[in-house]
Amino acid sequence: MTNASSTPTADLDALAVELDREHVFHSWSAQAAPRPFVVAGGQGSWLWDHAGRRYLDFSSQLVNTNIGHQHPKVVAAIQEQAAVLTTIAPATVSAVRNEAAQEILKRAPEGFEKVFFTNAGADAIENAIRLARLHTGRDKVISGYRSYHGNTGAAINATGDWRRMPNEYARGHVHVFTPYLYRTEFWATSPEQEAERALQHLERMIQVEGPDQIAAILFETIPGTAGILVPPAGYLPGVRALADKYGILLILDEVMAGFGRTGAWLTLDHFDVRPDLITFAKGVNSGYVPAGGVMISDPIAATFENRVFPGGLTYSGHPLAMAAIVATQRAMAQEKVVENAAHIGADLIAPALAELAATNPLVGEVRGLGVFWAIELVSDQESRTPVDAATMGKVKAACLARGLVPFLAENRIHVVPPCNVSDDDAALGLGILAEVLAEVAR
Repeated sequence: MTNASSTPTADLDALAVELDREHVFHSWSAQAAPRPFVVAGGQGSWLWDHAGRRYLDFSSQLVNTNIGHQHPKVVAAIQEQAAVLTTIAPATVSAVRNEAAQEILKRAPEGFEKVFFTNAGADAIENAIRLARLHTGRDKVISGYRSYHGNTGAAINATGDWRRMPNEYARGHVHVFTPYLYRTEFWATSPEQEAERALQHLERMIQVEGPDQIAAILFETIPGTAGILVPPAGYLPGVRALADKYGILLILDEVMAGFGRTGAWLTLDHFDVRPDLITFAKGVNSGYVPAGGVMISDPIAATFENRVFPGGLTYSGHPLAMAAIVATQRAMAQEKVVENAAHIGADLIAPALAELAATNPLVGEVRGLGVFWAIELVSDQESRTPVDAATMGKVKAACLARGLVPFLAENRIHVVPPCNVSDDDAALGLGILAEVLAEVAR
């Protein structure tokens, strides 16, 4: 192996690519596929490679660096905790774990007093499903076809997209169509119709699957990877009403959408809905140290007061991750990061994308909240035919050539910069997207 420290800076990127190709097995990839670029460091909304080329991060990586890269308060908190206690078993009492739980529960609806910590979002979903099944004594879980919940056993089966199909090993999963007016499954012509008919569809599925067999309905509050599909008014309260009608628990997945992403602490704050379980990860500490968890409502927590909960993880409530959560939550509050996300969304992203929708023939629809938006690209606006993979490849290459890191999914560009992105950086990124789409449209 070559000693990177003795290699000229200009060659470090090539060396990194070479070693990556030889030794690293990448997720969701054919291993021969080229890697887009090398990252040597980052700060705020920016990344750079070893040669010094800078990139504006409009992806927040996997929509998780809500507080940006290398936030000094979070980095310092991890360093300070590492000097005190780097790791401890989850069965022990830990002050920093208690602090993290308290910071998280400040954001929960009334009636949530407990947090179960996990290593990431997927195992948060796993344990939310476990809690629901044990609490209700039922087995089935209803989730959406347009969803992504993680890549572990039950989480990938709850997922609705193509990634579920090679991984269907878990039991008891049922899928439904959730609202998506632009590509309605319900022949709807208004948001109100879409909500009403999607709820009717959900209720029929509950009835034919057997209400007394269904432990939980599991939905992303706003489906993220599936297209940033903001539900129409009344839909989530309607789901809550159906859950109550049939004695089913409601789990809201806030792994991607939570902790500032939509301009609210939790995305459920935008909707008149209170779930029974809330999963989180990503933005809770911007992924500086992997962490996730489940906020547990009081009746479900009470089930396990004198009954063993048969689940656990070696690194549940890991001290370094907990320190990162505490510092992230406090810095976000002190620096008004959530308010900034709301401002960027309303005052910069929304008007810029509305202009794109009005002027660029590739843009079929734009939608979102805060710093959580999607641009849906079509080859024909009337038929709404999605653009092909080659077109998306051109979009990605043109963005990177201009120093912008995009988040692309199927025929969409997801506009998801850090929640503390500056006005200038947001405007710069939006300008690059407009240039790229104009170029590709020509």
